[in-house]
Amino acid sequence: MPASEPTILATSGGLRTSQRIRVAFDALVHYAVDLSGVNGRRPKIMYVGTAIGDAEFYAFRMMEAGRVDGFDVTALQLFPMPNLEDVAGAVLQSDVVWVMGGSVANLLAVWRVHELDRILRDAWESGVVLSGVSAGSICWYTGGTTDSFGPELRAVTNGLGFLPYGNGVHYNSEERRRPLVHELVGNGTLPTTHCTDDGVGLVYRGTELAEVVSEVDGNAAYIVERARARADDDDDDGDGDGAGAGAGDAAVVEHRLEPRRLPTRA
Repeated sequence: MPASEPTILATSGGLRTSQRIRVAFDALVHYAVDLSGVNGRRPKIMYVGTAIGDAEFYAFRMMEAGRVDGFDVTALQLFPMPNLEDVAGAVLQSDVVWVMGGSVANLLAVWRVHELDRILRDAWESGVVLSGVSAGSICWYTGGTTDSFGPELRAVTNGLGFLPYGNGVHYNSEERRRPLVHELVGNGTLPTTHCTDDGVGLVYRGTELAEVVSEVDGNAAYIVERARARADDDDDDGDGDGAGAGAGDAAVVEHRLEPRRLPTRA
């Protein structure tokens, strides 16, 4: 059965190495499957590797990870042509779509050429859980920060827009991510932006943030917004989590969101 309502799990994690295989599914991938509500059969995951050019070796590793965990993983490849005759049908029959990281700018361009953006919206509205890591997180939002154009991080602002926010990934592990998010929110390039440290995921029901989860200890999620949007309330819950900073045309405020720890995967 599909998820009870449109669901997205946007992450900066989900994959790990193991002693036996090179890539294994961590707790965030398993939680995406849980969110789908599948029961009584093997879960069906559609792996989409457009952001790394449909690298075949990685598709194999994802299918191997699925074999180990009891999931049926199908790789959707768009290079040099779609490898599935009925892309829309295959996506809609999946329980979870997991999008790999890489170049979000290239991913968005290729998806639109093949109308995968429309197919994914239909799947989302039908209860297929949309999920992914890094570029596979940013794509669901209006935009975010990316190294798609070169080593220097830049803004991408033509995301699919299923979620009406910006997205910041790898917030604690790449030193330029946080200040650039603050700058882009402050000058209006990005709207209110939801960010994740490595190993953290954001669960949306429809377009509302419903839950923050993590597969590691100590990391968190953050909401970064223009301070004047909350001028009447510098720190709405009174716990001191708001941290103002001057950026661009307006100051911004960052709120830390503590996640629920998911069970550790063996």
